[in-house]
Amino acid sequence: MFRYTYRLNTFASVKFYIKNMVCARCKMAVAAVLEKAGIKATSVELGEVEVQGEPSAQQIEKLSENLKTLGFEIIDDRKSKMIEKVKNAIVTLIHHSEEQQNLNLSDYITQQVNYDYTYLSNLFSEVEGTTIEKYFIAQKIEKVKELLRYDELTLSEIAYKLGYSSVAYLSNQFKKQTGLTPTFFKAQKQNHRINIEDL
Repeated sequence: MFRYTYRLNTFASVKFYIKNMVCARCKMAVAAVLEKAGIKATSVELGEVEVQGEPSAQQIEKLSENLKTLGFEIIDDRKSKMIEKVKNAIVTLIHHSEEQQNLNLSDYITQQVNYDYTYLSNLFSEVEGTTIEKYFIAQKIEKVKELLRYDELTLSEIAYKLGYSSVAYLSNQFKKQTGLTPTFFKAQKQNHRINIEDL
């Protein structure tokens, strides 16, 4: 469920891996749950929390219960942790990074998760029933929907921002995923978006 990490001149700390943390609001919610449980967090990142000292069994149980009520879950097996790291790396890149996203996905995942991409890809497909590439595309399409709804960027600017080689390529991928063209989607009164954690 957790592992010990050690730092010079500090007490031991424990790291928890938490499922469904996909945004800044999630980090705030998890930090509040930790505080309520009397556990001092030294770091709260997407999918990963480091706490000071060793929480008691009662504290961990209470923490787990309170996280579940908010849709989060402590991950306690190695494979699930790796998959959650892959998902968090993609979510961070697509939804929380200002970098232009024209990069090699396998290199990026390998660098972020620090593990062989072929192994991660096979594990992801086996457990999630979809590929890392399809998950990446689904996240990009949700970001396109968000940017279309905000109506601050042109389709060309959105394509560039998300690393598409052309507007036509973005439009084709968008239509394949949603059944709609970006223009038609934008014109709809109700722009149906999917929660990131449900992708």
